[in-house]
Formats: sequence, structure tokens, C-alpha cells
Amino acid sequence: MSKEKILVVDDDKNICDLLRMYLEKNEYTVVIAYNGADAVKIFGAENPDLVLLDIMLPQLDGWQVCREIRKISETPIIMLTAKDETFDKVLGLELGADDYVTKPFDTKEVIARIKAVLRRTSAIKTEETKEVRYDGLTINLSNYEMRVNGEIIDTPPKELELIYHLASNPDRVFTRDQLLDDVWGFDYYGDSRTVDVHIKRLRDKLKDVSDEWELRTIWSVGYKFETHGKKQ
Repeated sequence: MSKEKILVVDDDKNICDLLRMYLEKNEYTVVIAYNGADAVKIFGAENPDLVLLDIMLPQLDGWQVCREIRKISETPIIMLTAKDETFDKVLGLELGADDYVTKPFDTKEVIARIKAVLRRTSAIKTEETKEVRYDGLTINLSNYEMRVNGEIIDTPPKELELIYHLASNPDRVFTRDQLLDDVWGFDYYGDSRTVDVHIKRLRDKLKDVSDEWELRTIWSVGYKFETHGKKQ
């Protein structure tokens, strides 16, 4: 899985260096801009996953940068402000910022807020696209398509809904009855062997795709999509 990229925008080099150190320690890729004009250019070139944006900047201030980014992208923005004033917070949120941190800040708090915002926006994107990705596997419920190593695999609707449901809840064990309720619906009158048949067909299609995940049987209980690596 590629590292998430953070654009840090602040005219204080010491703050940028501190944030870079802690962000890289938490396995983020970091790009830096020291003024508002450069921030807009770098944003367009680097396409970051999140922007840490100071308000008091030369050339373009943080409000202007936020406006420019929101013209072209919904990438999450966390504002950095030296003023603990309600006006700053409200204005930032009205302009489209996702969160704010007041200086002087605790780096652990900044990291926690970044993770929370990225989780929230990732969940929204997943819900909108109804797509999950793992090494060698993409399941898209919006267009009912499953790809293995980039190749579309012919998959009947219930098989696709079953693998999507399991892969959307990695490492969670489902009983056969739960899967019948969740995938086939409460009004389905078939028996649990239906699940077994569909799992077998999916395993045939997904055999030897990756060692980072597997469709695993939990004996006398049910099934789970077990991960050994990271979700894409």
C-alpha cells in the first residue's frame, strides 16, 4: 500500500521540520510549502491525501489557499491557527476545512486528528464508490465487477455481493446464517449450504492470487476474509 501523502503549509521552517519528522515517523510521505502561492502549485502537482494549512502565510493566506483548493478538490484540510478564536474556526469550516488545530500544538494531537480525518474521508469514499481493494483484488459493487490482477473475472451477482461483504469487513467472522441474512436477505428460504457453494466457487476464482489475504473457513462457525497484509 502506498504511503498517504501530507502537504504541510507553514512559513515557519522549524514547525515544518518538526511536523515532517513526526509525520514520517508515522509512515506518511511529506511535502512542504512555505507560502500560499507555492502551496497551491504543489497541491496541483503532488495531489496529496491531506493538507495541514497554516492561516498566516505570505503571498496567499490560509483562507485564500483553502478557497483555491476547494475549487478543484475535496481533499481534507486541517487548518493550523495561532489564535484560539471562534471566528477563525468557524470561517475555516465554512470555507471547507475539515478540522483545525490551535498553536502551540501537541504533535500527538496533530497525528491523531490527521488519522481521524483520513479515516472519516476514506469511509465516505468507500461508501460512495462501494469498492474495496486488496493486493491483486478489486471488488466494485457499483458496477458489479471483480478484477483479479487487473483482469475482469465473470462473477454472478450473489458471489460478488458475498465476497464484497466479507472483504468490506476484514478479519470478522460471519456465521453462515449471518451471511444468508446479510447477502441473501431475511426472506431467503435456502439453507446454509448455499453459502458453502458460493464460497467454493469464489475460492476457485481467487486461488493463488495473493498471500496477503484469504477466504478462510472457521470450523463449526463460518467464514472470514482474513488479511495478512494491508488493504489497498
